[in-house]
Amino acid sequence: MKNFAAIVERDPVTGLLVGYVPGFPGAHSQAESLDELNVNLREVVAMLLEDGEPKLEAEFVVTQRVAVA
Repeated sequence: MKNFAAIVERDPVTGLLVGYVPGFPGAHSQAESLDELNVNLREVVAMLLEDGEPKLEAEFVVTQRVAVA
């Protein structure tokens, strides 16, 4: 089993959740709920892995808050 970190944002126009795996071209999806988005992302990543091991363009490290006065 492989694990990938996904970034999730909300589209301000549509209100949909948009998720993507950093550095993994094509590994993105959208949905109305986190559960639905997780299912969609698993399907997309599984489909992309059928073509072989991906060459990731980046590696997710951490999220960080930046405070600005």
